[in-house]
Amino acid sequence: MHSTRRHFALRLAQLAATVGLVAGLGLGTAHAQEKKTLVIGATAGSNFDQLKLGIKPVLEKKGYTVKLVEFNDYVQPNLALAQGSLDANLFQHIIYLKKFSADKGLNLTDITKAPIAPLGLYSKKRKSLADVKDGDRITLPNDPSNLARALVFLEQLKLIKVKAGVDPLKATEKDVAENPRKLVLTPIEAAQLPRTLDDAEFALINGNFAISSGLKLTEAVALEKTPDHYLNVVAVKTEDKDKPWARDIAGAFHTPEYRAALDKHFAGYARPAFLQ
Repeated sequence: MHSTRRHFALRLAQLAATVGLVAGLGLGTAHAQEKKTLVIGATAGSNFDQLKLGIKPVLEKKGYTVKLVEFNDYVQPNLALAQGSLDANLFQHIIYLKKFSADKGLNLTDITKAPIAPLGLYSKKRKSLADVKDGDRITLPNDPSNLARALVFLEQLKLIKVKAGVDPLKATEKDVAENPRKLVLTPIEAAQLPRTLDDAEFALINGNFAISSGLKLTEAVALEKTPDHYLNVVAVKTEDKDKPWARDIAGAFHTPEYRAALDKHFAGYARPAFLQ
C-alpha cells in the first residue's frame, strides 16, 4: 500500500516536472518566434527605391532583417502577400487595393499612406499639349482603377470629356462623351506603357514605371496633381495589421530618416499630409 502511494507520488512529481518543462519550452518558443525578418514587395522603380533607400535602413536599425522583392506588374504583389510570400507590399493606391481584394476574395488591409510618383503624359513625338493633332494615339493603363484615373487626368487637360454622372473612380474608355480631337485611346498593361512611346503619340504612364524605364518626371508633357485617394498605401494581410512588426513598418514611413530620403531622392513626388 505504502509502495503504491510512493509510486503514485513519484508519477505525479514526474508529471509536474514534464508540464513545467513543456511550459518553459512553450515560452521559449514564443519568444524565439518573435518576428525579426521582414519580406516586403514593391513594383520596380520609385516604389522599390523608396523601400531600399528610406525604409529598409530604418527597420534595420530596429533590429529587423529586411528582404525586398521587386515586381513588374500590379497582380503578383497582392497575390504573393495573400499567400504569405510577402509580409507587406508598396505599389498601389487604396482604390486598387479594395477593388483587387474584393475581386479576388483577399483579406488585405492598408496600414499607412505613402508617396507616389505622379501619373504623367509623356511623348517622343509631341513637345506640348498645343501640339496634339486629330487622331493622335494615347496609350493608358488598362487596370480599371488606373484607367479611370487616366481618363480623369485627360479630362483635366481638356482633351476629352467623360459622361456626366459617371463615377470618376470607375470610368472606362466607353464612358468618354466628348473626344473632339478623335484621339485613339488604347489601354495597355501599365508596365508596358513606356515601350509604346515609339509608336503612340502620347502615353499616360504611372510614375514608378516611367522612372524605372529611364524617363524623368520633368520630361513629362503634363503631370497629374495627385489626389489623396491615389497616393500609395502599404498593405498587409488583415490578420497582421495590429502585429508589432506591422506597426513598425507603418511607423518607418513617419520617421525623419524617411522624410530625408524623400527630400534627397524623390523630389516632386505627391506626399501624404504627414510628410508635407
